[in-house]
Amino acid sequence: QVQLVESGGGLVQTGGSLRLSCAASGSIFSLWAMGWYRQAPGRQRELVATITSAGSTNYADSVKGRFTISRDNAENTVYLQMNSLKPEDTAVYYCNARGLSVLKAQFGSWGQGIQVTVSS
Repeated sequence: QVQLVESGGGLVQTGGSLRLSCAASGSIFSLWAMGWYRQAPGRQRELVATITSAGSTNYADSVKGRFTISRDNAENTVYLQMNSLKPEDTAVYYCNARGLSVLKAQFGSWGQGIQVTVSS
């Protein structure tokens, strides 16, 4: 079992900043890619940003230049620094992690989701 716990969401005004954190724990042998996804009301879940264990990153076009993903491999934690927030960034943000368990089984886990609301 691998658990992901997100923190750092909340309400912010347009142009403001928030930093999301996601800590992975449990039967982890190694973590591969970690990432953030979001789902707005009435819309499908979409990729925001991902980062590999080597630090390679990928961003949705809508957040490039405003969001930065990073990770602390020693702490099994991934971060999402969100700057210049817009009302269209309002969504529930989900952390995702893929890797290998101590039983050498591949896993893919999701966090419970955290609300980010940007007021206009």
